[in-house]
Amino acid sequence: MRNKALTFSLFITFFAMHYSNAQDWANLKRYEKENAALVIPKASEKRVVFIGNSITEGWLRVHPSFFDGKPYVDRGISGQTTPQMLLRFRQDVINVKAAVVVILAGINDIAQNTGPMTVEETAGNIFSMAELARANGISVIICSVLPASDFPWRPGMDPGPKVVTLNAILNKYAKEHNIPFVDYYSSMVNESLGLKKELGDDGVHPNEKGYMIMEPIVEKAISKILKK
Repeated sequence: MRNKALTFSLFITFFAMHYSNAQDWANLKRYEKENAALVIPKASEKRVVFIGNSITEGWLRVHPSFFDGKPYVDRGISGQTTPQMLLRFRQDVINVKAAVVVILAGINDIAQNTGPMTVEETAGNIFSMAELARANGISVIICSVLPASDFPWRPGMDPGPKVVTLNAILNKYAKEHNIPFVDYYSSMVNESLGLKKELGDDGVHPNEKGYMIMEPIVEKAISKILKK
């Protein structure tokens, strides 16, 4: 019963997202008020913006203590794909005076939330976000896509191998461009190329245990950048 309720909830979220997208495809209004309320960072403050999808958006809800007392800004939007994030990158990352951006994106591209995409196209959008950031003096962290062996809202797509391929492309780009690559995947994958059962309830989104694995991994990368 719980799985049926979760699947129905995901369907409603997915439907609502697509209905609203007819008016605002990239959801540019989502953080309009929050962005306007952000003050200009002090010289000593290094603002870190997390951009992504529901995995990033859910981070603040599931484990808010990770953000408490830190100059961390969550700019995740549930259901989003990389072309949508690329469209809102200027207003949600550059214009809020980020010093560092943490990019975690791609799983919804594989799910075809906004239509068919190749992993190369997905990677290209992430590369474009990284290049926009660096052109504006923002340090970049590229994250591995989390493992998933199926999608509750779109079953039967066998995303596991595509996630492996995309992560390999992202890791190669990061190495070539001296960008930190945060590897969540290796600590969270099971023998079926999916998310470990104890780390998430639906096979895609982390629970509190999942986020507690992710947090020290990304904080290590953030710390290294800020020390420079």
